[in-house]
Amino acid sequence: MLRQVGPGRYDAYEELLAALADGRVWMLLWHGTAGSPDAQYGSMEVDGLGYAPCVTSAQELSASGWTRAHELVSGRDIARTLFPDRWGIWLNPHAPGGGVGIPWLDLRRISTGLDRLPAGPLRLTEPAVELPQFYAQLTQNAHRTPAVRSLRRAWVHPAVGVPYLAIGLDLYDSGRASVDAVRTMMRQSIGAVPDGLPVSTVALSDEYDPVAMWLRANARPFYDREPHAPAGPPPAPAPGYGYPPQHHR
Repeated sequence: MLRQVGPGRYDAYEELLAALADGRVWMLLWHGTAGSPDAQYGSMEVDGLGYAPCVTSAQELSASGWTRAHELVSGRDIARTLFPDRWGIWLNPHAPGGGVGIPWLDLRRISTGLDRLPAGPLRLTEPAVELPQFYAQLTQNAHRTPAVRSLRRAWVHPAVGVPYLAIGLDLYDSGRASVDAVRTMMRQSIGAVPDGLPVSTVALSDEYDPVAMWLRANARPFYDREPHAPAGPPPAPAPGYGYPPQHHR
């Protein structure tokens, strides 16, 4: 699968991610030994993003010439460990062509479920499709839902899969009662969406979600419960947003 991944081959890359999720990798340790308190993965930087190098088999470990310790870890476990610190992994950096990098955003997808988050890199824009009835219904229902502070929107075009409308939810709190109220709001509004148009929601408080990052940095609310509240400085996009250029895959 590594040999099939190349520029624009997002289908092959998705297959690689699925194999990684169900497989395991040999993480290269710069310090310590597997399971020891001082164990530390190696590190490398590509285009401003951090990666921990690893190999994909015992044969590749031998071919790499690595003489320090290593740790055998499942793909899902290493994804859960690294993505919160915005670290990716780099598979077989010793291989001809330099191997393949998996950025932290894709490790997040592996840890959460590849079918639950869109495949990147994402193209994000303001929605071009006109949906006045839906937005009017959603705005009306949001005004009746005290948990909602504001709503934003984006058109999301994944690398693999169909484009969809994303509604960014800015909530006063993320407690169970608020989440249930927002689900009811969306259920009451979704009937105004034309058949066949996918709609998804994203919490603007999610500091790891690329759609939420884009919405916070680029989209103005189309519903705002506090339009006259003092405006603070615009939030900066979270570090590490984006994917390596295609030639690194």
